[in-house]
Amino acid sequence: MMDYIKGKIRQTIFKNDNGFFVGTFRVKEAKQENMQEFVNKTITITGTILDPNEEETYILTGEYTRHERFGYQYKINNYEKEKPTDSDAVIEFLSSPLIKGCGEKTARKIVETLGEKAIDLIKENVNNLMLVPDMTNKRANNIYASIIAHSSNDDLIIELKQIGFSIGEATRIIKCFKEKTGIYLHENLYYFKKIIDFNKLDYIYTKNFDSSSDIRKKECILETMKRISDSNGDIYYYKEEIYSGLKTYFKIILELEEFDNLLTNLFENNFIMVIEDKYYLKDNYNMEHRIARNLEKIANLPKRNMENFESSIDMLEKMLNVSYNSDQKKAIKSALENRVSIISGGPGTGKTTIINAITKLFIEMNKLSPIDVLSNIALLAPTGRASKKLAESTHLPAMTIHRYLKWNKDTNDFAINEYNKNNHILIIVDEVSMIDTFLFDSLLKGINTNIQLILVGDTFQLPSVGAGLILNDLVSSNLFSYNPLERIYRQSENSYIAYLAKEIKEHNLSENFMDKKDDYNFFLTDNKEITKMIREICKRSIEKGLKVDDIQILAPMYKGENGIDNLNLALQELFNPAKKGLKELYLSDITYREGDKVLQLVNNPDCNVYNGDIGYIVSIETKFNPRKKEIITIDFDGSYVEYSKEELYMIKHAYAITIHKSQGSEFPHVILPISKNYYKMLYNKLIYTGVSRAKKSLVIVGEKNSFLMAINNDYSSNRKTTLKDVLLHKI
Repeated sequence: MMDYIKGKIRQTIFKNDNGFFVGTFRVKEAKQENMQEFVNKTITITGTILDPNEEETYILTGEYTRHERFGYQYKINNYEKEKPTDSDAVIEFLSSPLIKGCGEKTARKIVETLGEKAIDLIKENVNNLMLVPDMTNKRANNIYASIIAHSSNDDLIIELKQIGFSIGEATRIIKCFKEKTGIYLHENLYYFKKIIDFNKLDYIYTKNFDSSSDIRKKECILETMKRISDSNGDIYYYKEEIYSGLKTYFKIILELEEFDNLLTNLFENNFIMVIEDKYYLKDNYNMEHRIARNLEKIANLPKRNMENFESSIDMLEKMLNVSYNSDQKKAIKSALENRVSIISGGPGTGKTTIINAITKLFIEMNKLSPIDVLSNIALLAPTGRASKKLAESTHLPAMTIHRYLKWNKDTNDFAINEYNKNNHILIIVDEVSMIDTFLFDSLLKGINTNIQLILVGDTFQLPSVGAGLILNDLVSSNLFSYNPLERIYRQSENSYIAYLAKEIKEHNLSENFMDKKDDYNFFLTDNKEITKMIREICKRSIEKGLKVDDIQILAPMYKGENGIDNLNLALQELFNPAKKGLKELYLSDITYREGDKVLQLVNNPDCNVYNGDIGYIVSIETKFNPRKKEIITIDFDGSYVEYSKEELYMIKHAYAITIHKSQGSEFPHVILPISKNYYKMLYNKLIYTGVSRAKKSLVIVGEKNSFLMAINNDYSSNRKTTLKDVLLHKI
């Protein structure tokens, strides 16, 4: 083998989805002459490592170079994971956190003294440990007690480790699957896909089992279907796209007869459903049917009678000093009478005003005390910012659907479910366009049917990230009370944002759409000057007294000259420049600084922080727990969350964010760049969504022709769903 270094990753500093990795590496062995001085020392490595794992031993080839900004780094040309021997697996187990009092050095001594059967010998007699050099009675007893505590699982842990899992993954597998672990391990490794990444499972399977087995082919077919759903939002698929996806994702090319036989086997064993030429994952099929059944149960309950509605609404108008139009009154009355109702409207049509009216009238009608309100009314939204907006508009508690259902992020299960339901009698869900089939099914499973369910959203918004088209399918079924809101409430005689959103939706821009308004401006800017212009607008806004929290830049893409990554670099130096006293932390080419505005990218219910939440870095400090670690603390509206370097993949700078990530949020002042560089993402619904995020002012910066192209581009992936047909009993 050519020159190399061997060792373990100590800490992940940065990684991305493409496998680019920066981290620290403890060198245990060096066959590379200029690296021998680093044996038993820690260095910085950079390059491509897929699925980096601190518990694996890596063999790296590359060169040790000096980066002008980040200092000396080992640039990886190639890498491989060292396949453990039986002794290695035993050492890994003994030196893992499972075994008290036994580090790697002691573990090696134990195996050198007692051999590969060390664990069996220790279980037979604790005194066998006393044969190990420098062993003490106290340490021997601690090791023995730990091994006995895990005696039912140690063989499994070692076997899982031998075939490629880390000790951490092995313990997670055993904790989740308990006594079935051994059966699944030898019967079908892919059962572990509930908690282990499929790519890793497939890699381990192909290294240890028959890569051309029917088991693998069938599992890859199921995973292909899942990935099509993740990519396109589809609930069902056609045979041709599954066949093509199998080749694309897993390089598996089958004869058509064999492919058909595998699909038939999956159908006969209840993994997929086939309706005419539509192929479903069984879970997707079941979710649509469960949603339909549960909604039917709720909708078929007796309506409530609103005899004194007119007098009640008159009294509410006086109390709140508002005046509801006829459409709004109809929506409020319908929501209070029907068991399932849908309210839809664009910006400025009064959706939040209506939700406020519904909650207040419901409390009055049912004579609910403040304590009764908490146990009877649930206000929900798919994101943290949307739930906060809901709480502010109603002055009542609101929360994310994930929090309401008590989501377990490790297993993707909910503690509130069909066996443990919540008992609220009025449930209002906002931003329903963002809710996918899995989440809506989970919500309906977790609530009683004797309720009133009010769904609020905008049918023209971007669809959910996950599979399905819930809001649109429910509306198009015509089975539920549906109240669209069309009338826009003008904030001033010269306001335009809400009207522009409506014009975009209707593909009917007014002739003066370029003219400056009280709440709107369009700066014609050459593509190469967009970032510079945005920076200048932000600078002037700061001079006028606006703060970073008031201004949000929304762009379609991360990469490119005017992409989010470049915008964030430029805007960080404007809004939060480096200065004495502000601590910094570097990750690859990214600088995190105290005071930075950042975006949460994943749900973290344990810390009450969710995908799309925006916060600010309040401190960067070094802690010893037990090793030296740099910790970033971020304030998300009063929730303080700590992140180590290896957890920073969960956040990004948020001076500029994607339009997709802005869904469910409103911002006082929005700047929307429009560039031909974004051509892949310039389509009507995306621009509509960006425009409709602006509350007080909107500034569009860029090219007129690119904007017109986007407005006239109706591209939107036509999601393949059948919920409407299921609701109508056509399937």
